[in-house]
Amino acid sequence: MSLDNLINKVEDIPVLPDRINRIMALTEDPDSTIKDLEKEILKDQSLTSKILKLANSTYYGYARRISTVSEAAVLLGYQTIKSLTLASAVSQYLIKELPKGYGLEKYDLWNQSQSCAIISRFIAKKVKYGKAEQAYIAGLLRDIGKTILNYYVGEEYDAIVNKVQIEKKTFLQAEEEILGFNHGEIGAEVAKKWNFPLALVESIHYHHTPELSQIDPTLVSIVHIADAITMFLGVGLGNDGLSYNFSSFALNTLNLKTESMEKIIYEISDYLSDNNSFNAIF
Repeated sequence: MSLDNLINKVEDIPVLPDRINRIMALTEDPDSTIKDLEKEILKDQSLTSKILKLANSTYYGYARRISTVSEAAVLLGYQTIKSLTLASAVSQYLIKELPKGYGLEKYDLWNQSQSCAIISRFIAKKVKYGKAEQAYIAGLLRDIGKTILNYYVGEEYDAIVNKVQIEKKTFLQAEEEILGFNHGEIGAEVAKKWNFPLALVESIHYHHTPELSQIDPTLVSIVHIADAITMFLGVGLGNDGLSYNFSSFALNTLNLKTESMEKIIYEISDYLSDNNSFNAIF
């Protein structure tokens, strides 16, 4: 099956609801007001609940209870609202089990994706990348293509798993040898359908091969490192969980030293624990 044929076959590539697109657009519009944002958020009861729950979590430690979306938006900031809105929208796809090839049970990919997103945000701040919340979104969506491939090309996954387990190939290599494409390419198609910025499309496409990035190598490198650390920490390990290494290109791009990664991973473990309030709202 070619990539084009698969894309044509996939009739249910997820489409973001219009209200999600409107909320995300408002968070990027310098002329939008808190009231504009609150009006759209209140149309989604589930999202409203999650925003208020996060604003009242111990992580933010505000002195009094936050009872309105407008107060929450001021406390959290537009970019956090954007990240939370998108996470709420895509969670229904990422919580599904992917048993056919990836060996992921229900919630495994979601836990992986949330952890990778939080780690991406941490690394972005550490290397002073100016768009920490964009890094969060890129980390969250880096494996969205797995949800498509697992469903539509299940028959080929026995051959893929054999290559991984017997020939000691990486999952990316096995996908490309058997299918002719990989989950990053499929994920990029989903991101295009959602009209995401090209930098986000690229970060999904090349998160395993950051050296191929051209638009924003820093963002792609952040997601690559975060993805590998997520696997090293054993979050939601599936069949491809032990085949990750740090790209020297990514380390050089972020000015990170191999010998310093152990310390960074230790710091990230604490950071993940501190950010449990974000995970707990879903």
